[in-house]
Amino acid sequence: MTPWLGVVADDLTGACDLADAVSDAGSSAIVFLGTPALSAPGCDCAVVALKSRTAPVAEAVAASVAAARWLLDAGCDTLYQKYCSTFDSTDEGNIGPVADALAGLLGGVTVGTPATPRVGRTVYNGHLFVGRRLLSDSPLRDHPLTPMRDPDLVRVLGRQAAGAVASIGWPTVAAGPAAVAGALEAVGRGHVIVDALTEGDLDTLAAALLRADRRMVGGAAGLAAALARVRTGGTGAARAVPSVPDGRRLILSGSCSARTREQVAAFDGPLVPLSPLDLAADFDGTVERVLAAIGRAGDGPVLVTSSADPDRVRDAEARLGPGRAAGLLERATAGIAVGAVGTLGVRRLLVAGGETSGAVVGALGVDALRVGPAAGPGLPWMVPDSGPRLALLLKSGNFGEPDLFGTAWAHISA
Repeated sequence: MTPWLGVVADDLTGACDLADAVSDAGSSAIVFLGTPALSAPGCDCAVVALKSRTAPVAEAVAASVAAARWLLDAGCDTLYQKYCSTFDSTDEGNIGPVADALAGLLGGVTVGTPATPRVGRTVYNGHLFVGRRLLSDSPLRDHPLTPMRDPDLVRVLGRQAAGAVASIGWPTVAAGPAAVAGALEAVGRGHVIVDALTEGDLDTLAAALLRADRRMVGGAAGLAAALARVRTGGTGAARAVPSVPDGRRLILSGSCSARTREQVAAFDGPLVPLSPLDLAADFDGTVERVLAAIGRAGDGPVLVTSSADPDRVRDAEARLGPGRAAGLLERATAGIAVGAVGTLGVRRLLVAGGETSGAVVGALGVDALRVGPAAGPGLPWMVPDSGPRLALLLKSGNFGEPDLFGTAWAHISA
């Protein structure tokens, strides 16, 4: 089977979210950790998960172009730039430069929308909403890495991209695929942000893209799922769910998002705090103490958390220097995961946060993931294609109900 959809994802949790959505729409998907050296195994959708969301621009562009070339060589006829449904990116961010570079591979206009209505992300008049709030009025305005204080995606992308940025409004989308295809044809080159309020709007956009043979698309999981739905006509294969191993349960929470902090507060099991200040003072000793606490905790899920509110994040950065706290926490969390799997019998891990998830999975030596059962929208359990027998739920910081850390386990069985 040759993949038709090739996805360049800027982080691992987003890659898993998209793979879950595409699988629900009837197209098989595999997530690769970085650009593989070998050819893609049989699947409809090949997703290359990078760690590029907050990387330096030149590094992000180079990694994204390498992934895109591999996907095109694998036979993909549609290239998809996956970014967050909340468009996480500063004025010096990577969404625009990567879109410019990928457009250069294929020519023409890049078309996209982060709208994902199933998780409350919609776009109207080019403005991104999180639920009923503008992006700039949501908790994302205080994201520690990518504070989002401008909801106008045309402006945000325009400050990053070399190509011109246009928009297609909801009335055109409501008029149907032919109207959208005509509007795209009129744009010609550059980048286009498209309004979408419902799954039906995304299906309309997907139909227009497929009709016009638009090969360069960008967005979150919502538009990718729509492309799969429209392409298969609703007749795609039923989702194949791999079995997951039994074993001890561990939650590693590194996200500082408001929703993850709610989930930490709601968890009623054993909790082990992880502080960047402790790591800076005694890295190895702190990791050993955390592993010892996990070992003593018994059979229920254990939560190791470094999630903190914006004031505590700023305080740690002020004391340790920009970026050092995050680096210490990622390295420590990865080491804790390796120790827990290697010596404590942990086989089911829930990891909160894109950067944290990338560090953990990389340290565990996983190179590809298949989609398992979902614990909620955008929350699939993933199973390594090879290597350690594990079940991994890699959660974007903003996803999941407040009680997720307690309820996620009910969705998997040995």
